[in-house]
Amino acid sequence: MLNKASFLLATAISTLVLLGAASAAEAGQASYVVDARSGQVLEASNENELNYPASLTKMMTLYLAFEALHEGRLKWDQKLTMSANAESKEPFKFAIGAGRKVTVREAVEGIVVLSANDAAVAISEQLGGSEESFGKMMTAKAHQLGMSKTVFKNPSGLPDPEQVTTARDMATLGVALMRDFPEEFKLFSLRGMKFRGMKLRGHNNLMYRYAGADGIKTGYTDASGYNLVTSAAKNGRRVVGVVMGEKTAQIRDDKMANLLDTYLAPTAKTATVSTDAAKQSSAN
Repeated sequence: MLNKASFLLATAISTLVLLGAASAAEAGQASYVVDARSGQVLEASNENELNYPASLTKMMTLYLAFEALHEGRLKWDQKLTMSANAESKEPFKFAIGAGRKVTVREAVEGIVVLSANDAAVAISEQLGGSEESFGKMMTAKAHQLGMSKTVFKNPSGLPDPEQVTTARDMATLGVALMRDFPEEFKLFSLRGMKFRGMKLRGHNNLMYRYAGADGIKTGYTDASGYNLVTSAAKNGRRVVGVVMGEKTAQIRDDKMANLLDTYLAPTAKTATVSTDAAKQSSAN
């Protein structure tokens, strides 16, 4: 048996291990901008640092939904049943009640416009059987797309300490959505939707204020900070930008707008030096 000193030491070590695991990802500020056509990196700051994706996670949920639609495993008018598990997901949701149904189209539009957590879970349970199984499908697809540092555990982005990504990986996903599902990608430009007689407005505010922006997704949890992936086109160039870990939605949106101004202007810069690359260079 452990004596009191040994017990206290073991408890302290366990606590440190848990704290270390919890700090694997932090709401660190990161940004990344890539030319969607050429793949040229235009802006990179802490782009390989682990962060929590929050609702940016739903981009992968939609990628797998679009893939299933193309392969015939889902149909746009197919009905999805809201489970008690789906209904329990706060705060953003359709809230129609467990056992009620939505169409795949309603679920997809609800994810795009409202960031509806119950809709994301309904899709995941239809395609994967459970959130856990779908999380494994999401992670496998992420790695297939080149998102080497991303791990998904659920389809909504609700807090999970093991669900992590990077700014670079989120840009990779944004470009993949645009490249692999060009028609479905147009849905990300939706500013609102009608649902059961209600007119619902989205909360991607940059869509309303920045000419040329046509998606993609916002995200926020206490752990992640304010995240945003944006697709925009102007002056013959299309870019995908990522901002992660900001303190307020306003700061996040302003930072993204400034990045887009920089790289979509007629005399836009062509490239920047990655801060991560600079750190590696200075260490060599």
